[in-house]
Amino acid sequence: MRFRPLPRAFFEPGAAEVAPQLLGHWLVRRDGEETLGGIIVEVEAYLREDPACHAFRGETARTKSMWGPPGHCYVYLIYGFHYCVNAVCRPAGEAEGVLLRALQPLWGVETMRARRGGLAGKHLTSGPGKLCAALGIRRDMDGTDICSPDSPLVVAENPARAETVRELGPVVQTTRVGISKAADWPMRWYLGGSAFVSRK
Repeated sequence: MRFRPLPRAFFEPGAAEVAPQLLGHWLVRRDGEETLGGIIVEVEAYLREDPACHAFRGETARTKSMWGPPGHCYVYLIYGFHYCVNAVCRPAGEAEGVLLRALQPLWGVETMRARRGGLAGKHLTSGPGKLCAALGIRRDMDGTDICSPDSPLVVAENPARAETVRELGPVVQTTRVGISKAADWPMRWYLGGSAFVSRK
Protein backbone atom coordinates (compact mmCIF):
# COMPACT_ATOMS: atom_id res chain seq x y z
CA MET A 1 0.00 0.00 0.00
CA ARG A 2 0.97 3.61 -0.48
CA PHE A 3 0.58 5.77 2.58
CA ARG A 4 0.06 9.51 2.64
CA PRO A 5 1.44 11.12 5.82
CA LEU A 6 -0.75 13.68 7.52
CA PRO A 7 0.51 17.21 6.76
CA ARG A 8 2.53 19.14 9.31
CA ALA A 9 -0.30 21.65 9.65
CA PHE A 10 -2.38 18.86 11.19
CA PHE A 11 -0.06 18.89 14.24
CA GLU A 12 0.24 22.68 14.64
CA PRO A 13 -2.82 23.12 16.90
CA GLY A 14 -2.70 22.18 20.57
CA ALA A 15 -2.48 18.56 21.66
CA ALA A 16 -6.02 18.57 23.09
CA GLU A 17 -7.34 19.45 19.63
CA VAL A 18 -5.07 17.09 17.71
CA ALA A 19 -5.50 14.02 19.95
CA PRO A 20 -9.11 13.07 19.15
CA GLN A 21 -8.51 13.84 15.46
CA LEU A 22 -5.78 11.18 15.37
CA LEU A 23 -8.25 8.41 16.21
CA GLY A 24 -8.98 6.33 13.14
CA HIS A 25 -5.85 7.38 11.25
CA TRP A 26 -2.94 4.98 10.74
CA LEU A 27 0.43 4.61 12.46
CA VAL A 28 2.83 3.08 9.94
CA ARG A 29 6.27 1.64 10.71
CA ARG A 30 8.59 0.82 7.83
CA ASP A 31 11.15 -1.70 9.01
CA GLY A 32 13.42 -2.73 6.17
CA GLU A 33 11.23 -4.23 3.46
CA GLU A 34 8.31 -4.79 5.83
CA THR A 35 5.44 -2.49 6.72
CA LEU A 36 3.83 -2.77 10.14
CA GLY A 37 1.07 -0.76 11.75
CA GLY A 38 -2.62 -0.20 12.09
CA ILE A 39 -5.38 2.07 13.35
CA ILE A 40 -4.76 4.53 16.18
CA VAL A 41 -7.48 3.72 18.72
CA GLU A 42 -6.32 5.43 21.94
CA VAL A 43 -4.46 8.68 22.65
CA GLU A 44 -3.63 11.08 25.49
CA ALA A 45 -2.87 14.80 25.24
CA TYR A 46 -0.13 16.53 27.25
CA LEU A 47 -0.24 20.33 27.36
CA ARG A 48 2.14 23.24 27.98
CA GLU A 49 0.75 24.05 31.43
CA ASP A 50 0.29 20.39 32.34
CA PRO A 51 2.30 19.13 35.37
CA ALA A 52 2.14 15.61 33.88
CA CYS A 53 3.84 16.79 30.67
CA HIS A 54 7.56 15.99 30.37
CA ALA A 55 8.20 19.54 29.16
CA PHE A 56 6.54 21.18 32.16
CA ARG A 57 9.84 22.02 33.88
CA GLY A 58 11.60 23.20 30.76
CA GLU A 59 13.71 21.79 27.96
CA THR A 60 16.23 19.05 28.71
CA ALA A 61 18.34 16.76 26.57
CA ARG A 62 15.72 14.06 27.05
CA THR A 63 12.78 16.24 26.02
CA LYS A 64 14.44 18.29 23.27
CA SER A 65 12.33 16.85 20.45
CA MET A 66 9.12 17.66 22.32
CA TRP A 67 9.90 21.35 21.91
CA GLY A 68 9.28 21.11 18.20
CA PRO A 69 8.86 21.58 15.41
CA PRO A 70 5.47 19.87 15.17
CA GLY A 71 4.98 16.69 13.19
CA HIS A 72 7.95 14.90 14.73
CA CYS A 73 7.92 12.18 17.36
CA TYR A 74 9.13 12.23 20.93
CA VAL A 75 10.23 8.79 22.12
CA TYR A 76 11.17 8.13 25.73
CA LEU A 77 11.88 5.23 28.06
CA ILE A 78 9.75 4.44 31.12
CA TYR A 79 10.53 2.04 33.99
CA GLY A 80 13.92 1.48 32.35
CA PHE A 81 12.41 -0.93 29.85
CA HIS A 82 9.35 0.29 27.90
CA TYR A 83 9.37 2.92 25.17
CA CYS A 84 6.51 5.33 24.48
CA VAL A 85 5.94 7.49 21.41
CA ASN A 86 4.29 10.92 21.17
CA ALA A 87 3.32 13.08 18.21
CA VAL A 88 4.70 16.59 18.83
CA CYS A 89 2.16 19.42 18.50
CA ARG A 90 2.14 23.24 18.39
CA PRO A 91 4.88 25.47 16.91
CA ALA A 92 8.50 25.01 17.96
CA GLY A 93 9.15 26.16 21.51
CA GLU A 94 5.66 25.38 22.85
CA ALA A 95 6.15 21.68 23.71
CA GLU A 96 2.91 19.76 23.57
CA GLY A 97 2.41 16.17 22.52
CA VAL A 98 -0.04 13.35 22.01
CA LEU A 99 0.87 9.97 23.47
CA LEU A 100 -0.14 7.16 21.12
CA ARG A 101 -1.52 4.64 23.61
CA ALA A 102 -3.01 1.83 21.53
CA LEU A 103 -3.15 0.49 18.00
CA GLN A 104 -5.51 -1.93 16.25
CA PRO A 105 -3.11 -3.97 14.08
CA LEU A 106 -3.57 -4.22 10.33
CA TRP A 107 -0.16 -4.92 8.77
CA GLY A 108 2.85 -6.99 9.83
CA VAL A 109 0.90 -8.78 12.54
CA GLU A 110 3.12 -11.88 12.55
CA THR A 111 6.25 -9.79 13.07
CA MET A 112 4.54 -7.84 15.82
CA ARG A 113 3.51 -11.10 17.51
CA ALA A 114 7.09 -12.39 17.34
CA ARG A 115 8.40 -9.21 18.96
CA ARG A 116 5.79 -9.58 21.70
CA GLY A 117 6.79 -13.15 22.51
CA GLY A 118 4.04 -14.79 20.51
CA LEU A 119 1.18 -12.84 22.08
CA ALA A 120 -1.96 -12.55 20.00
CA GLY A 121 -5.28 -10.77 20.18
CA LYS A 122 -6.03 -7.68 22.21
CA HIS A 123 -2.81 -7.80 24.26
CA LEU A 124 -0.59 -7.26 21.22
CA THR A 125 -0.69 -3.45 21.03
CA SER A 126 -3.11 -2.39 23.79
CA GLY A 127 -0.84 0.06 25.57
CA PRO A 128 1.95 2.53 24.75
CA GLY A 129 4.81 0.19 25.71
CA LYS A 130 3.22 -2.76 23.93
CA LEU A 131 2.69 -0.66 20.81
CA CYS A 132 6.33 0.42 20.67
CA ALA A 133 7.63 -3.09 21.36
CA ALA A 134 5.48 -4.57 18.59
CA LEU A 135 6.50 -1.94 16.04
CA GLY A 136 10.16 -1.81 17.03
CA ILE A 137 10.07 1.85 18.08
CA ARG A 138 13.11 2.72 20.18
CA ARG A 139 14.79 5.79 21.60
CA ASP A 140 16.97 6.15 18.49
CA MET A 141 13.78 7.09 16.61
CA ASP A 142 13.26 10.14 18.84
CA GLY A 143 12.80 13.23 16.66
CA THR A 144 11.78 11.29 13.53
CA ASP A 145 9.71 13.35 11.10
CA ILE A 146 6.34 11.58 11.08
CA CYS A 147 5.13 13.80 8.21
CA SER A 148 7.81 12.70 5.75
CA PRO A 149 6.96 9.92 3.27
CA ASP A 150 10.56 8.72 3.58
CA SER A 151 10.50 8.29 7.35
CA PRO A 152 10.57 4.89 9.09
CA LEU A 153 7.57 6.03 11.16
CA VAL A 154 4.65 8.09 9.86
CA VAL A 155 1.15 8.99 10.92
CA ALA A 156 -0.76 8.38 7.70
CA GLU A 157 -4.12 9.52 6.48
CA ASN A 158 -6.87 6.93 6.53
CA PRO A 159 -9.08 7.99 3.59
CA ALA A 160 -11.97 6.10 5.23
CA ARG A 161 -11.39 7.58 8.71
CA ALA A 162 -15.00 8.68 9.22
CA GLU A 163 -16.23 5.18 8.45
CA THR A 164 -13.54 3.63 10.69
CA VAL A 165 -14.53 5.87 13.60
CA ARG A 166 -18.19 4.95 13.13
CA GLU A 167 -17.37 1.24 13.06
CA LEU A 168 -15.06 1.31 16.09
CA GLY A 169 -16.80 4.10 18.00
CA PRO A 170 -18.10 5.75 19.93
CA VAL A 171 -15.30 8.21 20.69
CA VAL A 172 -14.93 8.27 24.47
CA GLN A 173 -13.25 11.13 26.35
CA THR A 174 -12.04 10.40 29.86
CA THR A 175 -9.18 10.90 32.31
CA ARG A 176 -5.63 9.73 31.65
CA VAL A 177 -4.27 6.54 33.17
CA GLY A 178 -0.98 5.47 34.71
CA ILE A 179 0.01 8.91 36.03
CA SER A 180 -0.17 10.66 39.40
CA LYS A 181 0.01 14.35 38.41
CA ALA A 182 -3.09 15.91 36.83
CA ALA A 183 -4.62 12.44 36.74
CA ASP A 184 -8.11 13.94 36.78
CA TRP A 185 -7.65 15.90 33.54
CA PRO A 186 -9.97 14.53 30.80
CA MET A 187 -7.22 14.30 28.22
CA ARG A 188 -7.63 10.70 27.00
CA TRP A 189 -9.71 9.66 24.02
CA TYR A 190 -10.38 6.20 22.63
CA LEU A 191 -12.60 4.29 20.22
CA GLY A 192 -14.93 2.39 22.51
CA GLY A 193 -15.60 -0.44 20.09
CA SER A 194 -11.97 -1.48 19.69
CA ALA A 195 -10.70 -4.47 21.65
CA PHE A 196 -7.21 -2.98 21.62
CA VAL A 197 -7.90 -0.04 23.95
CA SER A 198 -5.67 -0.37 27.01
CA ARG A 199 -8.36 0.42 29.58
CA LYS A 200 -12.04 1.28 29.21
